Amino acid sequence: MLENWIKKPLVTLLSDFGDRDVYVAVMKGVIAQINPKLGVVDLTHQIPPQNIAAARFCLMNAYPYFPEGTVHIAVVDPEVGSQRRAIAVKLASGFLVGPDNGIFSGVLAQTPAITVVELTNSRYWRIPQPSKTFHGRDIFAPVGAHLASGVLIQQLGDEIDPTSLVQMKLENCTQTETGWSGCIQYIDYFGNLVSNIPGDYTQNKKWYVQVGDLIIPGCNTYSEVQTGEALALIGSHGWVEIAVNSGNAQSQLQINLQDPIEVISLN
Repeated sequence: MLENWIKKPLVTLLSDFGDRDVYVAVMKGVIAQINPKLGVVDLTHQIPPQNIAAARFCLMNAYPYFPEGTVHIAVVDPEVGSQRRAIAVKLASGFLVGPDNGIFSGVLAQTPAITVVELTNSRYWRIPQPSKTFHGRDIFAPVGAHLASGVLIQQLGDEIDPTSLVQMKLENCTQTETGWSGCIQYIDYFGNLVSNIPGDYTQNKKWYVQVGDLIIPGCNTYSEVQTGEALALIGSHGWVEIAVNSGNAQSQLQINLQDPIEVISLN
């Protein structure tokens, strides 16, 4: 049974819809109407409302773990119904479907686009006149289902230049005289503060993190500090992050999304 499920073409869903309303289920219903044999995986629907940066991070970190050909539908879309473009992107090992608002910029920084189209062919929408407030149902879900079912991306609309895609404005990770500087790019459910500084930069070094006047020791595990104390370590995603042992770093330290951070090397 498990083997048969794995062989199904996969579609993933990521949104800020939450689980109280029926929006996610409706998208799944649209996908099933087109091809009930598709496997559908929920990445998360708990992205904070309109938080494109959080969606970008979660999709970027989930993408590498899915098999070739997976179609990732991401809908965090505060400009829904406006002139922002609806797009599909072909990558070496899968596809992205959603709004052109920077949500895909994390994945695309690691895996370059092969083909990008603006979704102008209404034949692959749910209806020719989609809702102004629910493109997830009327455009993105059906397009993703058609892609996963074998429709060529070129059939979905007009090809556009990948360099024209909207990029998420995030402070670059740059080298300094004493280490690396960057910013907080994501805050997870536990209040851990994930930076955009790769953990590889701390390899075989003694190091600490500085945020403003705050000095936080670089550690390997949470248990290296006392309960309630702050530490920095390399998370499972591979980025430098700030945490509090058995606590919430965001609320305790009052550090927020896109706040600057610096990793200082001691050797």
